[in-house]
Amino acid sequence: MIELMALFLVVGGLWLVGSLIGLVFKITFGLIGGLFSLLAGALGIVISGVVMLLVLPIIALSLLPVLLPALLLFGLIWTIVHLARRPAVTPVTR
Repeated sequence: MIELMALFLVVGGLWLVGSLIGLVFKITFGLIGGLFSLLAGALGIVISGVVMLLVLPIIALSLLPVLLPALLLFGLIWTIVHLARRPAVTPVTR
């Protein structure tokens, strides 16, 4: 019985050491994977920003025929309001 208990203790100890080694590997590779994931996400944001800067003018030009009437209307309204808001004339006192 003592031999069986000693065998269980040895096997259990080896199991705990193996679990500890596995935990260390899991934490290490998890942190490294998380770091690579953050770097890849930041790189993706930069690349998508550059692509957006390249594609956005093309999209704006393609939408110009659709938005041109609204732009002209807003420009007309802005011009009328801008011309109506002249500075107030102050009377000159002598």
